[in-house]
Amino acid sequence: MEMQELLAQINALAKKKREEGLTDEEQKRQKELYAIYLKGFRAQVKERLDNVDVTYPDGTVKSLKDAMKKKV
Repeated sequence: MEMQELLAQINALAKKKREEGLTDEEQKRQKELYAIYLKGFRAQVKERLDNVDVTYPDGTVKSLKDAMKKKV
């Protein structure tokens, strides 16, 4: 399911919830859609952060993941 289609369904259920309420089945579907959306969103953010590099003043470049590791 595409993100636009997913958001359209989420928004339609949210509007119905505000206007007239949802049945138990619709509430379950809404939770499922939210879970799918959040999973996709988190994956996109993680992918973006995995591709970020940090450049230090001395010119060295490290991936953000390596730069965030605590030195023990």
